[in-house]
Amino acid sequence: MGLWSFAKSAGKKIFSSGKAEAATPEADALKQELADLGLDSSGVEIKVEGDKVVVEGNAVSAEMKEKIILAVGNIDGVAEVEAEVSEGPEPVFHTVVKGDNLSAIAKKTLGNANRYNEIFEANRPMLSHPDKIYPGQVLRIPQ
Repeated sequence: MGLWSFAKSAGKKIFSSGKAEAATPEADALKQELADLGLDSSGVEIKVEGDKVVVEGNAVSAEMKEKIILAVGNIDGVAEVEAEVSEGPEPVFHTVVKGDNLSAIAKKTLGNANRYNEIFEANRPMLSHPDKIYPGQVLRIPQ
């Protein structure tokens, strides 16, 4: 099982403003967010344990499981995601820091700033535009 850390106070807010600031995400709300993003979560079970989300089961592909990990991790209130990854290389994620843009991230992680679109495409549908990233957000780096 892999364990990935996320910025608990950064990310998409999917809960009503009536919830407490430190609200724990509910598994149903997270499943609905995956459905809203068009991510196929069949074969995957989502459990919430405090501010940690556990993703169990087999997704339709390794890429889909990585996207599910990111989609639930980049939700306000989630600090960690624990998931079993399939055989093969460990997924590579990058946490956005202040001043980052996809070109800079591509240069640092892929060796060429012009490969920024590969990172953008690897993070769709969570990203809607290459310039819309924020500090604390975790992005998938394609391998």
